[in-house]
Amino acid sequence: MQQAADFRDEGAALYALLSSLDDAGLAQPTLFKGWTIEEIVRHLHFWDRAAGFQLTDEAELARILGGFAAAPGNMRTLEAAELDGLSGRTLLAAWRETALEIAGRFASADPKARLKWAGPEMSARSSITARLMETWAHGQAIYDVLGVERVNADRIRNIAHLGVGTFGWTYAVRRMTPPAKTPYVRLTGPSGDVWTWGEPDAESAVVGDAADFCQVVTQVRNVADTRLACVGPVAAEWMSMAQCFAGKAENPPAPGARYRRAVA
Repeated sequence: MQQAADFRDEGAALYALLSSLDDAGLAQPTLFKGWTIEEIVRHLHFWDRAAGFQLTDEAELARILGGFAAAPGNMRTLEAAELDGLSGRTLLAAWRETALEIAGRFASADPKARLKWAGPEMSARSSITARLMETWAHGQAIYDVLGVERVNADRIRNIAHLGVGTFGWTYAVRRMTPPAKTPYVRLTGPSGDVWTWGEPDAESAVVGDAADFCQVVTQVRNVADTRLACVGPVAAEWMSMAQCFAGKAENPPAPGARYRRAVA
């Protein structure tokens, strides 16, 4: 699956950014809910491991997910306990090794294979796309706190596609009835290629930069902090609360709350 290679490459880009940090550098808090860089890496490592068990050990996957269901609480605490407190550069190395292993497993998997997960079953393609999305979205908080301008690649098209595909989910998770029609979406990718979803509609559309759109649907940025053009009330409402990830309803960051730190 191309998505497995895209996941591998996104992880490689993030690892290159992190590889020079020492334990103190990894302990820096980010603008994502106060999580440290280390906590973000631990979160990615935990759920990458869980995704790998989708293919190799459903019993272990069920044990892990059951533990979370039985002991709801602070996600960071539960993840740290499950990983025996793995931290610092040791954690960073473990995350990198596991991500490469998972990419290899999914590369040879049947894209349509149905896999167990916390919610409904999903296809193998959807699972590795979700891991790509999580790596990219959580990674943005790290780029931001380190003051590094991210250089995106066209692999973010997977995230944009997921964002469009979860239009209905954004409403359903809020117990709202979704509008009958998803707005037309026209985005310019990092390479300059133009990607579109739906039929051109002068009354309902989202138009702009693909990275901006991906930031909004992953709730990395408030739409007010992007250059996206939202045409019509449905497009504006969707972008004000877009959520392409699973779990309970989450609100996007307030305008100006998430940004790239200026480095002298």
